[in-house]
Amino acid sequence: MHLHPALLSIADAVRDTPYQGRLFLVGGAVRDQVMGTTTGIDDLDIVTDLDAPSLALLLHERGTSSIYPVIYERFGTAMVIVEDHKVELVTARKESYDSDSRKPSVEPATLLEDAQRRDFTLNTLMMDIATGEIVDPLGTALSDIRSKLLRTPLEPATAFTDDPLRMLRAVRFKHRFGFEFVPELADSIREHAYRLKIISAERIQAEFNKIMVHPSAPEALQDLMDLGLFAQFAPEIVAMVGVEQGKWHYADVWGHTVHVVRNAGSGDLLLALSALLHDVGKPPTRTHDPETEVTHFYAHERVGADMAREIMRRLKYPNDQIATVEKLVAAHMRPATLAHVRKSAIRRLMRDMGEDLPRLLDLCEADAGALRVGTRPVDIGRIRDKVAEIQAQTPYDQLKSPLDGREIIDLLGVMEGKTIGAAKQFLEEHVLEGTLDAGDKARATELLQTWWASFR
Repeated sequence: MHLHPALLSIADAVRDTPYQGRLFLVGGAVRDQVMGTTTGIDDLDIVTDLDAPSLALLLHERGTSSIYPVIYERFGTAMVIVEDHKVELVTARKESYDSDSRKPSVEPATLLEDAQRRDFTLNTLMMDIATGEIVDPLGTALSDIRSKLLRTPLEPATAFTDDPLRMLRAVRFKHRFGFEFVPELADSIREHAYRLKIISAERIQAEFNKIMVHPSAPEALQDLMDLGLFAQFAPEIVAMVGVEQGKWHYADVWGHTVHVVRNAGSGDLLLALSALLHDVGKPPTRTHDPETEVTHFYAHERVGADMAREIMRRLKYPNDQIATVEKLVAAHMRPATLAHVRKSAIRRLMRDMGEDLPRLLDLCEADAGALRVGTRPVDIGRIRDKVAEIQAQTPYDQLKSPLDGREIIDLLGVMEGKTIGAAKQFLEEHVLEGTLDAGDKARATELLQTWWASFR
């Protein structure tokens, strides 16, 4: 097995001490090596059945750690830096929880008890940092990995009651690794889904983000729906299920949404969130005419933008991410109105979306690709070509008035804010229509003087 240089340094530092042979790498780094991946290879968490803070002090005294350790006495943990890598040192422990809290009571324990407190058996494997030997304290982790089964070390009810976030993590691991739940796991998640209410929004958001950026997001989203987890932190999404849409669509709003997320691809969190939320405004805006059999969702994009903002605020997303997703949801129908792909319309879209325009076009393409075959209302390829053509002539950040507020004040001799705003808007409209170059101050001055004479 691969031994990280930091592990070799620690093993050398504790030779001929009580810690020799009693330090084990644990968690994702061991799991991923056993499974043949390198995703968590630099996540260095070492568990010992001795005292981890004392080990951290020893490593500092011997010069192995480049920093004085950061110690958390309550949990028996410490953090050191070895070979320029952060290493977490943990005293083997067992935990107990109150029913309404995620803050555990902690006490020292054996390595077996430490393994039993972890989330899933695949994360209980340990590796002796001196020899590279793999240890399976529960005796089930290696067989579960070979069988691709996701199992909790203790009864699922205990695991999910202790830390309800494990239910989200169960969905993520299932699809990330291509595992299946052991038979009792799904039923236990449904039964205990309500306990997500005691988990902080920040922790839910962090786990949800990991789901959304992975290629398996569409399948994971369906599990979040079927297991009752979405209902706990985003009930607005649950409302999409069963909402029929009309002749352009082959699926209800939820089925269409999952397809759009799949089309959007992985890796871009804000694009993925926008794909998930782009039609969240459809359930509350749906109208259906029984005589014509026509279904409408008037202003669903604007309603949806407000709902997306509320959902993301609830989950404590950063303001800049909220603003981006809100803008994308609000604008996702605009390209469909560009039937003739007029340059002025493209310039307006460029001005309004700025650096988010490529992401908007990706969203619209993903949306169009999830409609009934033969019903794609907009040619995104033509719009992309026009954007490239126009941007080569005038970058989006130049689609504004050639004259700034001070220059307009000096030219017109007025100070009223509304007048200055109207003048800038007049010049900007000429730029967007292509009748004024963004850098042509002389032509802008001429146009503005004519406008001002008429305006007065």
